[in-house]
Amino acid sequence: MRVVINSCHGGFHLSEAAASEYSRRKGLTERLRHGEILRDDADLIEIVETMGSAANADCSKLKIIEIPDDIHWHVSEFAGNEWVAENHRTWD
Repeated sequence: MRVVINSCHGGFHLSEAAASEYSRRKGLTERLRHGEILRDDADLIEIVETMGSAANADCSKLKIIEIPDDIHWHVSEFAGNEWVAENHRTWD
């Protein structure tokens, strides 16, 4: 499975051009909210692949990483620098 993360401090943001293309592909008419983008979305991955560094906003450096298909995962971050972590079970 492929996932898009931000690999620098600043956080996950698309450039205006990338956000416009994503909105066009999804048929969105309202302003795109970056927090609502699924990081394994095929359109997002294709946009980042195709646009390369032009998909980055001023304070982002997007990259596509490969993770195993059979895990449950989430994106974690510190100061905007992100990584993918495997979900673990917890009980109280």
